[in-house]
Amino acid sequence: MDEARPLLQLSGATVRFGADAAIDGVDFRLFPGEVHSLMGENGAGKSTLIKAITGALPLDAGVLTLAGEVMKFTSPHDAQQAGISTVYQEIDLLPNVSVAENIALGREPRRAGMIDWRRMRREAHEVLADLGLDIDPAARLGTHSLAVQQLVAIARAISTDVRVLVLDEPTSSLDLDEVAELFRVVRDLKSRGVAILFVSHFLDQVYELCDRVTVLRDGKFIGEYLTRELLRIDLVQAMLGRSATALHAVPRTEPSDDGERPVLSARGVSAGAGIRDADVDLHEGDVLGVAGLLGSGRTELARALTGIDRIDSGVIRIEGDGRGPSGPRSAISLGVVYSSENRRTEGIISELSVLENITLALQADRGVMRRIPPARQRELAASWVEALDIRPPDLDRPAGTLSGGNQQKVLLARLLALSPRVLVLDEPTRGIDVGAKVEIQNLVGEMAANGLSVMFISAELEEVLRVGHRVAIVRDGRIVDTIPSDALTVDSLLALVARPDELDD
Repeated sequence: MDEARPLLQLSGATVRFGADAAIDGVDFRLFPGEVHSLMGENGAGKSTLIKAITGALPLDAGVLTLAGEVMKFTSPHDAQQAGISTVYQEIDLLPNVSVAENIALGREPRRAGMIDWRRMRREAHEVLADLGLDIDPAARLGTHSLAVQQLVAIARAISTDVRVLVLDEPTSSLDLDEVAELFRVVRDLKSRGVAILFVSHFLDQVYELCDRVTVLRDGKFIGEYLTRELLRIDLVQAMLGRSATALHAVPRTEPSDDGERPVLSARGVSAGAGIRDADVDLHEGDVLGVAGLLGSGRTELARALTGIDRIDSGVIRIEGDGRGPSGPRSAISLGVVYSSENRRTEGIISELSVLENITLALQADRGVMRRIPPARQRELAASWVEALDIRPPDLDRPAGTLSGGNQQKVLLARLLALSPRVLVLDEPTRGIDVGAKVEIQNLVGEMAANGLSVMFISAELEEVLRVGHRVAIVRDGRIVDTIPSDALTVDSLLALVARPDELDD
């Protein structure tokens, strides 16, 4: 790294929305050939800083320089022309066209006024091969996994003369092998002198990949640190601005399973190719963690138990009733609710207010002929905003403008307003910061202590152990074992999750 001259530098960067400053006087620098992490709680200003760097938002004050030259971007296109490319968590490519078309999108090679398809595929093959990727340029992008699509997005970003690459939560939907492949590509780009801004909520990944960390809190610059010199507990405290004692174990009340009938019981449940012969018991106050690799059947299990996907065989009983849920509405009527892992497309309705999002499911359950009076809606929503500490406590604010952690709390409020007996949470802390993550985990512990039965699915094994009383291990569509969490460590759980199926026979 050339310590004397950053490739990209922000000095005194300020972006305001009305009277509020999303970032206020922030300094940031990025050197060639380094991977630099931007850390902070949800709402700390990370997204705003990225948008300022990539031309999506103008600076109200401060200076942005690139290779010593003052830049004033008016659009993301300006930033791309200057050599700054971004790959977002939500892949913004076209799944219905080919890999080559996605890489060349907007700058397709032409001959005699027509797209030169042969050249397009050849150039796509070259950029993919340059990254060590064996991907067919002619294949339709949507036939590939999310991990491959993420790598294609990076290939598109570097197919121009990229100097700065911004990776915004690139690993949130990847399994361990896919993360390793992504990191290989990132390290290769780093060795070529590309400056990489890496945004992630996974501390392990930050410490594995990043050379330097910049911490933001409440829109302000807190500090810049060399990763190798910064203890994890100190990083967390810098982000939170308070002691990290909140990271202690989730309060637990052991579930009531002394011969009592389970609240939810499933026997021999199969659904499509995703889950086979699953047996599950959830007792009152029980938190069942579910651990498995991406594609193991975790989500399919959740969707089958909550009536989202129709089961092919087996039986699900709620409070001993053998009917089980026949669909989402039936599940809700039986007291079983589901929070999808895809918060943006199957959860929050961004354009609706916090109030409307919280009361949505309850109103749907009551039907159009039994409208909840507006005063009652506001009272109900306000009570959940206070109970779950949703910030800011503005009922009329569009839910999509909240941080990820607060959006997740709004979703929890929507489900809890239904007074459920069973709550199934699929990746409820994905993409949210460490402080909000702990709050969600503690809420799960408190709900279980009040008698709610919870199924908690997470790719983070440490989180599964912290939250769950027991852990169901899912591999290749089967629940292969259910073990008390206090009998497991992260390493032993990882060994069980990744163990080849043939070793069980």
